[in-house]
Amino acid sequence: MTEDNENFAEEDFLTQDSNETESEGLFEHLSLTVDKGQESVRIDKFLVNFRQNSSRNKISQTCRAGNVVVNGSPVKQNYRVKPGDEISVLLTKPPRENIIIPQDIPINIVYEDDDVVVVDKAAGMVVHPGHGNYDGTLINALAFHFEKNGIKSDLDRVGLVHRIDKDTSGLLVIAKNEYALSFLAKQFFDRTTKRLYWAFVWGNMEEEQGTIRGNIGRHLKNRMQMAVFEDGTLGKHAVTHYKVIERFRYITWVECKLETGRTHQIRAHFKHIGHTLFNDERYEGNQILKGINMPKYKQFVKNVFEILPRHALHAHTLGFIHPTTGKEMYFESRMPKDMDDALNKWRKYLES
Repeated sequence: MTEDNENFAEEDFLTQDSNETESEGLFEHLSLTVDKGQESVRIDKFLVNFRQNSSRNKISQTCRAGNVVVNGSPVKQNYRVKPGDEISVLLTKPPRENIIIPQDIPINIVYEDDDVVVVDKAAGMVVHPGHGNYDGTLINALAFHFEKNGIKSDLDRVGLVHRIDKDTSGLLVIAKNEYALSFLAKQFFDRTTKRLYWAFVWGNMEEEQGTIRGNIGRHLKNRMQMAVFEDGTLGKHAVTHYKVIERFRYITWVECKLETGRTHQIRAHFKHIGHTLFNDERYEGNQILKGINMPKYKQFVKNVFEILPRHALHAHTLGFIHPTTGKEMYFESRMPKDMDDALNKWRKYLES
């Protein structure tokens, strides 16, 4: 567990297959083979026996979303299992032990309907209560919003489809019912959502665009960091695509698209290639890594650190297929004020 309780969630999923991707702790992937002596029974009744604190309704909604696959094909809840069936299921995790306390905390809701709510999260806000952060989170704020507006949604059972770090700003989608959660979960698991991140990284990137490849796993010495293992013996496959948006001689503004979704993928990948995120304290980006050894420059960077007191990472876009209408939803989040102010500061410095 990280100090900000985000489970290192730049893009995390934790499944029973040990695939860490975008919503670590939020979903699990079950794979099983039906025993030879199994009697014919509906699959919703069958699967309840394999998952604690689940219900036939939850399994039914999972089937409805297309997340129950038998022998390679999605099935409905009335499918009757047969001996030898190969079953694959993407399920939401059982309820957490934390009690969600509604709290009147300002949040920026950019879209809401009966199935989903899209939030533009401010930097500094933890997404979900947990060890060390039992309140003051985005989920606490949403619980208050739902309660105030008479919306029924058990946020301890449904809700988060993905997460971003405490100090990462930008867009998140939250499901308001079991079906929406299962439907969206499949999109994040299959990586069919459309998302781009903005980041400021130390140094002048050599290429206008490129791809960073390298397995990502827990750092062998610093357990608060993730590290890149190029030989492929440790960690999990990870690919980050980037392109340069603007250059500032000593830092570069880049747009990132994740082909995979590993813990701290952007932060670890860019550190690995020598372009650590600007002011990323956990990865030593809060030091002057590029530039000139002059008092004026050092004071300038210190001032920019004060303007942008967190790692420079923003979830800029979010696109997904709506669970009920089937229409593509697309949202963009403008540059947050702290990152925008930092850019303007760099522009003025280079003009002087």
